[in-house]
Amino acid sequence: MRKLKKKKEKIGIVISNKMKKTIIISETKRIKHPYYKKVILKKKKYYVHDEHNISNEGDLVKIIETRPLSKQKFWRLLKIVKKK
Repeated sequence: MRKLKKKKEKIGIVISNKMKKTIIISETKRIKHPYYKKVILKKKKYYVHDEHNISNEGDLVKIIETRPLSKQKFWRLLKIVKKK
């Protein structure tokens, strides 16, 4: 019997909603440089499936990992945490 692994969840800000049923979100991480100890901001973009086109630019959203939906989409919209 196979164990079900917990799906990853992330929170980010919508930076684009110009495509049909797809949004792009940006996740920002703060990491400390191992040698210089300076705090660095790292950003990563995710292509997210938004079935009903309900999110707008600037919204804070929560996404969840899913099966591959296209070449770049591996995430889907779970909920909108905060509207702009």
